[in-house]
Amino acid sequence: MAGSGSGGVEGVTGGKSRFDDIYDRPDPRAYFRRLAPLEYEIPHHAQPVFRQVATERAALDDGRPHSPAVLDVCCSYGINAALLNHDVTLAEMYERYTSPARQAMSTAELAARDKVFYAERRRPDAVPVFGLDVAAPAVHYALEVGLLDAAFTDDLEKGSPSPRLRRALAEVGLITLTGGGSYITARTFTALLDGARRPVWVSAFVLRTVSYHPIVRRLAAHGLRTTVDVSRSYPQRLFTDERERQYAIAAVRVLGGDPAGREENGHFHSLRYESRPDTP
Repeated sequence: MAGSGSGGVEGVTGGKSRFDDIYDRPDPRAYFRRLAPLEYEIPHHAQPVFRQVATERAALDDGRPHSPAVLDVCCSYGINAALLNHDVTLAEMYERYTSPARQAMSTAELAARDKVFYAERRRPDAVPVFGLDVAAPAVHYALEVGLLDAAFTDDLEKGSPSPRLRRALAEVGLITLTGGGSYITARTFTALLDGARRPVWVSAFVLRTVSYHPIVRRLAAHGLRTTVDVSRSYPQRLFTDERERQYAIAAVRVLGGDPAGREENGHFHSLRYESRPDTP
């Protein structure tokens, strides 16, 4: 998950740079300042996809009285929730949180402004969004400014869902993921799907350097069929350095992919996986 539970300075795990320190801040300004030079863009590519999938899932009559909630896994500061439910772009968020005027604000001042900013841009088709991430400061900020309807910091790689999360899982109809595939495993998805009470769909963007197949197998065990178009990929961010580029190229090749025109050109790339019940 964001931060992956180990605060502190940036490090490297398996050749991929880590940015744990930007998730321990009380607001998202450091997150956007750090990722702006790296052109982190996967939430931008996910925005129209998640909107479409959320609309399709909401239209499914599953016999329950309330609209199904979206659970964004590894949600950090609620970026996906902001893009899903508000008339805002990722570029506008970068501009907002890196602007000199907002660098001078206290976290309380920024949060107050953000509450108004997002409330004014709330879409009429907004859906309930829950956030799950071990980075407590990040999810608490997203909750405070109204991006999340509920926030959870359970580490499902290490333990079972809390009673509060178990209750929330009963309302989840769609699980979304961008960028967290490097930090979570099938254990997290097992815990989430075991707690589901509605038909759950999964929409995930996963780096080509990571094998998603163990999770696909676990989803299949819960009756979900996964599709992926390997011919199309989505740029995630620039590499931090040549060492990271060489790691990504090697990792993609080990998994049977071709880094030409993608990782060799300096960007991490992700694939889009869609998982839905095998029966109507």
